[in-house]
Amino acid sequence: MALRVAVLDLGTNTFNLVVAEQNGLDSFQILHSSKLPVKLGEGGINRGQIIPAAFHRGIDAVNTHYRTIKKLNAEKIVAFGTSALRSAKKGHLFISTVKRNTGIDIEIISGDQEAELIYYGVRQTYAMTDDKYLILDIGGGSNELIVANKTKIFWKHSYDLGIARLLEKFRPSDPITSDEIESIKIYLAGETKDLLKTCRKYNVRTLLGASGSFETFVAMIKADHGDFETEPALFPESIQIESRDFNLLYEKLINSTIEERKQMKGLEPMRIEMIVLACLFVKFILEKLQINTMFQSNFSLKEGVIYQMIKNIDHGQSFSN
Repeated sequence: MALRVAVLDLGTNTFNLVVAEQNGLDSFQILHSSKLPVKLGEGGINRGQIIPAAFHRGIDAVNTHYRTIKKLNAEKIVAFGTSALRSAKKGHLFISTVKRNTGIDIEIISGDQEAELIYYGVRQTYAMTDDKYLILDIGGGSNELIVANKTKIFWKHSYDLGIARLLEKFRPSDPITSDEIESIKIYLAGETKDLLKTCRKYNVRTLLGASGSFETFVAMIKADHGDFETEPALFPESIQIESRDFNLLYEKLINSTIEERKQMKGLEPMRIEMIVLACLFVKFILEKLQINTMFQSNFSLKEGVIYQMIKNIDHGQSFSN
């Protein structure tokens, strides 16, 4: 009988669930994919705090996902905590509460482990070659960046430059001002010197954006073109984001207010506050590295976990039952 597994990715902005079934020796089929907004880092991420409201949102989200897991009869559950839980002073209390409520063991993974899992997820959606690619996963607490090709990771790093952290640090105006944009770019340039040096060394020319904000970019661009498809893809897929479309979206977002963004099609409510700085971060990377080719991958950390499980790859992960 094929193994059916549930993977919980407990991120800073969203708690994500994928339920999949092994489909032969080397592949799997996604049966269910969903995400719930939690904003776990709201009001305290840069101080290592999870405020009570965020704590309760997180617990409620895990309980909701757990009910889905039980309905789908998953035989194995693995759960991972990332940046917000990594840095939270009372992350252990959240973990013990989840264990008491559901029996689920949450494993806190390092930024390097997270980056590697993202690579294995993205690699399934895009036909990488021997060329070097930059993979980017934008989170609320951290951003993972990986330089890799079809067979190997050459460099990876997890930066504490997640959008919740940037929002709390800079508290931009509504709409963001040109001076604030410049200040954020200067800050990013100082924090990412090693990234920029590495990408130039490897002559990176293509950016592969993993799920999250990149899914929103694609959804908003599609909506602007009259395509209102909103269902998540349950199969490996990558979509090219044309430079012209992204630049138009960037201008639209940086000139918008929160109230205007609430009316924008393709923009999920959970990303209304964060999407401007997410778009700004990508724009910064594209400009600094003079990258003109960008794709969005609908697979990321969760699917990387499943890939490792069915391949029995040991990279320091201790998958829990």
